[in-house]
Amino acid sequence: MVTGPADVPKPELPHPLPGAVGLSHLSAYDWEAADGVCGGSPHLHLVCTEAYVVTGGRGAVQTLSPDGYREIPLEPGSIAWFTPGTVHRMVQGGDLRITVLMQNSGLPEAGDAVFTFPPEVLADPSRYAAAAQLPPGTGPETADAARRRRDLAVEGYLVLRESLAAGDNGPYLEFQRAAARLVREKVPAWRELWQAGALATAERTGAQLDALASGEPSYLGEATAHEAAPTRLGGFGMCGRRDEYNLPGTTLPYRGE
Repeated sequence: MVTGPADVPKPELPHPLPGAVGLSHLSAYDWEAADGVCGGSPHLHLVCTEAYVVTGGRGAVQTLSPDGYREIPLEPGSIAWFTPGTVHRMVQGGDLRITVLMQNSGLPEAGDAVFTFPPEVLADPSRYAAAAQLPPGTGPETADAARRRRDLAVEGYLVLRESLAAGDNGPYLEFQRAAARLVREKVPAWRELWQAGALATAERTGAQLDALASGEPSYLGEATAHEAAPTRLGGFGMCGRRDEYNLPGTTLPYRGE
């Protein structure tokens, strides 16, 4: 039997978190980089807004955007968030711990992030993929690879930051364009995840409002509760060691493991 596109199963996310957000916990890396700063791998997201909710320690997030370079202090109770295209780098100030909320759960896990690697790496998709990939597991080999990846991202990031500080946004804009080129082929799959997750969640709210307006709230008969616990502890994320949840909408690293 030959199957066509219509036969390919579509993503189904029946019970996403509120707003179809993604959730993880991060402990910022304490590795010192070339500029003497301890922290994570600078990167941007192409279509997702990300938020840091600080739960412990001290630190900062450094950002690059059309309005220049910023360093936002992070302390318990503070929140910082950045829209698509904003380069961000988590900086360790002492036992920094955050909860991360990611828009469009499923898209970030499917590759909606690009590291600030040097231009020659960004220009070669195979070379970029090799530099971004980490070995499986949470042992020393993975830690070494995560640190090399962070150092390569910082190398490109420092050039972007220095150019912006000098009033030249050309390298920053070219980085954004290079990032868009790298992910272009992923867009159809991202669209399916968005339709099944964030869009479907918003559409359910619209249907519920229609039901309330008509006086027939039968959907309330489906009320229930859900629970989850971390399913991978101490993974190596972009910014730090990460505790992750296998929640509806997340794709990697769970799919295929």
